[in-house]
Amino acid sequence: MREVKRRIYYVFSPWLRAFHWIMVVCICVLFATGLMITEPWLIYSVEPTFSGMTTDNIRNIHFLAAFIFMGAFILRIYGFYVNRGDRLFPRFWEGLFWRAIGDVILHYIFVRYEHKSYLRNPIARMSYTLLYVLVAIEVVTGFGMYGANEPDSVSFLLFGWVLTLLGNEFMVHLVHHYVAWFIILFAIGHLYMVIRAEFMEGESEVSSMFSGRKILTHVPLDDYQINHPEEEKTGRRAN
Repeated sequence: MREVKRRIYYVFSPWLRAFHWIMVVCICVLFATGLMITEPWLIYSVEPTFSGMTTDNIRNIHFLAAFIFMGAFILRIYGFYVNRGDRLFPRFWEGLFWRAIGDVILHYIFVRYEHKSYLRNPIARMSYTLLYVLVAIEVVTGFGMYGANEPDSVSFLLFGWVLTLLGNEFMVHLVHHYVAWFIILFAIGHLYMVIRAEFMEGESEVSSMFSGRKILTHVPLDDYQINHPEEEKTGRRAN
């Protein structure tokens, strides 16, 4: 029996993991309540004069989830400063990043049996950048609509320009609605890819978002970008 040596890399800080799971919950709540706001409906309780599912209550839940999401992003930014594994954006300026992109694409289109080992999948890193763009659109359109009826509010002062840019509140709502669907489609694809990487490629994608650690049998080419493996303290760098 051949002994396989595994290396443990600490990649994701508690701040990033907290943000990730808060984001998951908030996106689900925001999408569900957003659909209810788009198509208002009532579910009456035993007492027909009152219902906790009125449109006003649904909107309040929607707004609360939006503010929690924005607050959680502070954790994401803090993690970026305290842990090298919590990088906000890929290293576009490095040749390794673009070579890794080609390597992984060739694997995904079945030209190569497997791709080289990476701590963070470069295509996934690119997709997260797209996600941040989509979230930014949701933030500016959402807060633009939030302050539309209160011209003196902070929300309107900061995001009222979105109404002018898109012409009217209906167009802002339309953009907000369709971008939400793109985020849900991204989430479905993301869930498939991390489960695939976990079980088919052994990259600890799912488990690392709970523990913060990736357990790999190969030395990843991008290991120099974060701290050394916990198992090895030799100071070695990948070429």
